[in-house]
Amino acid sequence: MTQIGAGVDETGRLIRDGSGFLLQRDLGGTFRLVLLRVPVDHVEKRVRVQGYYAGDDIVEVEGVAAA
Repeated sequence: MTQIGAGVDETGRLIRDGSGFLLQRDLGGTFRLVLLRVPVDHVEKRVRVQGYYAGDDIVEVEGVAAA
């Protein structure tokens, strides 16, 4: 279990749904992403997400890049 406030540095597939964006994690499961910028160039592609865990499988994202 990830601690609230812990750093997140994970890869996976960036998915867009009706509520925003999800990271389908390479390690299994998903994270809901809180993003300041919309990474439209990376949707449906493999990405690396860095940020902080906010609880309830939510990540406050600092950066999204192609993986």
